[in-house]
Amino acid sequence: MPSRRIGGIPGNLEHGCCLFSSGRLSGNERDCTLQDEAATIVARKLFVDLRTGFRSERVGKGKAFDRCLVVDDDPDILLSARLLLRDLFEEVATFQAPDEALAEMEASLPDVVLLDANFGRGATNAAEGFHWLAEILKRDPEAVVVMITAHAGIHIAVEAMKRGATDFVSKPWSNERLLATVRTAAALRNSREVAVTERKRAATIASPVAGGETPLLGRSPAIARVYSLIERAAPTEANVLILGENGTGKELVARELHRRSRRADHVIVSVDLGAVAENLFESELFGHVKGAFTDARGDRIGRLQAADGGTLFLDEVGNLPLHLQPKLLTALEQRQVVPVGANKPVPIDVRVIAATNLPPESLSDESLFRQDLLFRLNTVEIELPPLRERREDILLLIDHYVALYSKKYGKQTRAVPAEVAAALVAYDWPGNVRALRHAAERAVILGGEEAFTLEDFSLSRSGSAPKVSTPPPVAAPADLNLDRAEKNMVEAALKKHAYNISLAAAELGLTRASLYRRMEKHGL
Repeated sequence: MPSRRIGGIPGNLEHGCCLFSSGRLSGNERDCTLQDEAATIVARKLFVDLRTGFRSERVGKGKAFDRCLVVDDDPDILLSARLLLRDLFEEVATFQAPDEALAEMEASLPDVVLLDANFGRGATNAAEGFHWLAEILKRDPEAVVVMITAHAGIHIAVEAMKRGATDFVSKPWSNERLLATVRTAAALRNSREVAVTERKRAATIASPVAGGETPLLGRSPAIARVYSLIERAAPTEANVLILGENGTGKELVARELHRRSRRADHVIVSVDLGAVAENLFESELFGHVKGAFTDARGDRIGRLQAADGGTLFLDEVGNLPLHLQPKLLTALEQRQVVPVGANKPVPIDVRVIAATNLPPESLSDESLFRQDLLFRLNTVEIELPPLRERREDILLLIDHYVALYSKKYGKQTRAVPAEVAAALVAYDWPGNVRALRHAAERAVILGGEEAFTLEDFSLSRSGSAPKVSTPPPVAAPADLNLDRAEKNMVEAALKKHAYNISLAAAELGLTRASLYRRMEKHGL
């Protein structure tokens, strides 16, 4: 029979109460002990359901979290907690003995542990609770523990937090307060697990075994100087600023510095500051708490906190707007971040490697870049030469990428004839190694079965090196074809600004992403 609600009480419970009362008044010869136990269970269920507003009827089938352990020597507390938290967790396991709870943790780690502070009769100093708190954290250092006690004192709360407890509630508790505390604690555990997963995923992607990292190649004197600086700077904790045109391999240098550093066992987190929207800068880098702004439905750690213990790679740091630079400087100087919407700072331990395609003279312009931030970033400077200044490495790179993409696409490795090789070496490669890599991939895909031809590499007709000081004049267009006109304009803007994507995009009135799409469209 479906339950009905009478006076705010579910019909099945009201019916149970009537049966019990009628049995008592009519002198029904039931065992009094059984009646007392039934009365206690009904009363507990009524109390919990009425206080929580019958949450079970409002909550869907899916629960927010997986598992909660409740450890208390009072069976009434265990029953109340289990009924109260059943709509929040798939499983609520209760234990009167702390050692049984520890044994249960061996099989499966919970999202939250609710731990009583006192187990002995008359105990009020929380010594037993602190002992079992230490044992829980020994089994699981990332455990989220909320301590509960009937003897709440500020000194016990402070000591519990010092010893690793996440939060503290007192008995008799407010159901709303307990639900909010446990929900927040479980969300904290989930965010920690997400952070660990993301770090492992990033480390796996970056691993050479996974194919996520291309080696830094070259035998020229110019690249040898770069190797030398990497070898000397990597084992230190010094911040490094990498300079170079687009496509010269700045991220590869950053990853090589990290791989050779004492932080190599930890993650390297990359942030493209040129792609971060200004209104999301603080949330992206520093994180946010639930409710900090619209759509902030949960806590989220920022990139700086995700890189804790490892390396933070700030790509395109020269594109960071001037008014946001003090916020980054403060976080790096104080070595702590304050998530958006939070009041408590979070300490961080990161090594910073930054990169930019801006020339040194632009970085020295105080109207573009704060000098105190520059000094914080450029303890060591590594300047990467453009590919046209190390032509002796071009064929080595071509051979590497042709072999790489031949394997990727299941193609037979083909030879590069001498005349084609000579043309590739003579080409100035605007776009540098990135452009060379794309050209090699196109050649592998589009080339015939025989040896490569120059047409397979689809080189741009204008292969001269970009010149910053004397940009070529743009002639009045005689060709009114829209696609060709667009290509010419994009190419002219890129040359004018030495292939600085931000400056070229600004002159064309485009976003960086739009300019990248047009470059890809026209093979630039």
